[in-house]
Amino acid sequence: MTAPATTHETAVDLRQVEQFLYREARYADEHDYDAWEALWTDDALYWVPASASDDDPVQRMSVISDNRSRIATRLKQLRTGKRYAQSPPSHLRRIVSNVEILDDEGGEPGDLTVGANFVLVESRERGNEIWAGRTTYRLRLVDGLLRLAYKKVVLVDRDRALPTLSFLI
Repeated sequence: MTAPATTHETAVDLRQVEQFLYREARYADEHDYDAWEALWTDDALYWVPASASDDDPVQRMSVISDNRSRIATRLKQLRTGKRYAQSPPSHLRRIVSNVEILDDEGGEPGDLTVGANFVLVESRERGNEIWAGRTTYRLRLVDGLLRLAYKKVVLVDRDRALPTLSFLI
């Protein structure tokens, strides 16, 4: 049995964290933007650094560096059907693995820092892409439910030209 990690209101065990991460991945893979957006806290940050110097999204170049407002704007544009990065959108499936609760690495008191690896297959008209990387999350209990306060995606091949970003939403 996994020892629970303490957050603001209660204890959360590794299985609950894993189920949350799997659900978040499924929402992204299935383009369920409403459900995916509902997972974020009001003060969220979604960051995909563009280089190995990935210590500060303000000072370093980023593929994505979105606060909560920008996340909402990006999704609103996707929902219009006029701002697609691709038409039709890619078929996506990701595997999330090596989920571990990490030592506190910032965020609000009580935030839970979690790390996980992922492999994603993107199928589109021109062929398939395979993406891999490491994601760091800060999760927070809000009204008894886990929410994303922070998500940092470090791509394995972040130093290459990225042919598409649709898998990142």
